[in-house]
Parts: sequence; structure tokens; C-alpha cells
Amino acid sequence: MPASVPEADSRHRASAAFSLSFLSLVFSITAFSSSYWCEGTRKVAKPFCKGDTKGDLCIRFNSPEGNNSQAVQYIWETGDDKFVEKKFHAGIWYSCEEMINEDGEKCRSFISLTPASDRGVLWLSIVAELLYVVLLLTGNILMSVEICYYSSVIDGLKINAFSAVVTVLAGLLGMVAHMMYTTVFQMTVNLGPEDWRPHTWDYGWSYGLAWTSFACCMAAAVTTINKYTKTILEFKHKRRKLERSFRIQYKFPDPTAPEKVCNVYVNSFQNTTDDPTHALRSLRHLATISVL
Repeated sequence: MPASVPEADSRHRASAAFSLSFLSLVFSITAFSSSYWCEGTRKVAKPFCKGDTKGDLCIRFNSPEGNNSQAVQYIWETGDDKFVEKKFHAGIWYSCEEMINEDGEKCRSFISLTPASDRGVLWLSIVAELLYVVLLLTGNILMSVEICYYSSVIDGLKINAFSAVVTVLAGLLGMVAHMMYTTVFQMTVNLGPEDWRPHTWDYGWSYGLAWTSFACCMAAAVTTINKYTKTILEFKHKRRKLERSFRIQYKFPDPTAPEKVCNVYVNSFQNTTDDPTHALRSLRHLATISVL
């Protein structure tokens, strides 16, 4: 039997919420494990050229006897010519910078670079990021259970409400974690070690991915809450419509009979997976139930 329009709309909303929550989870894990939250350059002094090394990334001597300590050496580089800019990128866990005249990168723990006064805030940011990922994973599991299997409509609504609460909490934790890391990084730029402080820097793709994850998380929460609220409102509307229909079509000796019939109708959905907001066509059958 094909699904009714409200039921199909409900499933579409549930699928959209699950897709947004899943994207948020993938983005958050990718950003959390990467080291490209911030990127920039550091201005460092050029090293002395060794052996036959030539190029603009090292300081050359004017004498061919560069290794002779008794020879007088002249360095022609002056001003900015004595410095070279090295690219670096930093994340929650590591800060890496390129090596001069060598391949590869040199990485250091970002926690060790953070000033001691701000290290506690960084650890709070890490804990909040971990809780953010855990709550997102919990919300994804609940949404998948709601889509794939639930024993009754009432149980589905309970799962829907719980997943909405979990997703909202995850979004709040993610926002706080991102803001705390931003504050810690700015303090590290100003008060960090002299051999690390960047000359220029900006936020990287991981930082943007983290905030995109937060946006997807909040969109999933809004979609889930909207689905729950719409289902409850439609349920209440159908119930009031049912009561009015009973009062018009049937003359009950007890004025509270229509309400009792509606209660029977509501309770009947606790053990069924049918949509409670479908069009009510069996009014005579429900009236018979009320008479009994």
C-alpha cells in the first residue's frame, strides 16, 4: 500500500536531517584530525650555504675557502635579503613548517607551543571537540534507527525528540570548542615561542570545514525539531477535527464521549507503525468503539 503524503513528507524530512547530520560528522572528524586550521608564513634568517649548495635560500660567502676559519668572509646579503619566508600550518594537535633546502616538514606538538596560562583552555577545547563528535555520532545512530526501524509511531516520536536534543547539544559544544581554539591560537601567536611566531597567518580549510560542520549540525537539529513539531501539531489538529465530527454526526448521551473516543484512537497507535496524521475515514467504526 503506498505511503500517504504526510508520511512521505515525514520520511523526507527524516532523511534530510540524517544526511545533514552525517555530513556534519564527516566534516568534524576530518577537521579535528587535520593540521590546517591556520596557515601562514614565518620570517627566519637564511642558513649558511654548505658545500656546493647554491640558491636564494642560503647565504653565500665571497671566498672559495668558505670552510677555512682563518679566511675573512664577506656576506653580501643585507636587510630582507638575509631572511626567507617559511610556510607553516597548525591544527589542534600539530604545527608543521617546511624545511629550508630540504624536503619534508618539521612538526611540533601545538600543545607544547601554547602558553602555560592558556593550555587549560586548549584542553577544554579538545574535550569539547571530542564530545561534539560523540554526540554527532549518537544523533546519527538515533536518526538511522528512526528511518530504518521503530516499533511504533509513539516510539518514533520519542526517538525523534531525543535525537533533536542530542544534535542541538552537539552544535552548542562544537561552537564553544571552535571559539576556544580560535582564542588559544591568537594568544599563542602573541605569546608563543620566538622560534614559532608567524609573520603572517590566516585561517585554513580545516577551520572553514569545522564551521561548515557546525552549520550542518544546526540545520539537522532545526529539521529534526521541525519534523517533530509538525507531526505533533498535525496530530492535535486531526484530533480536534475528529471530536468535532463526532459531535456533529453522533448524539452521545455523555458529553465527554468524543474525547474518550479520541483517547482510544490515540492509544491504538502505540503498537502500530501507521502514520497518526493520515485522513480519518472510519468514523463509524470509531463511533462503534465508543458505544462499546
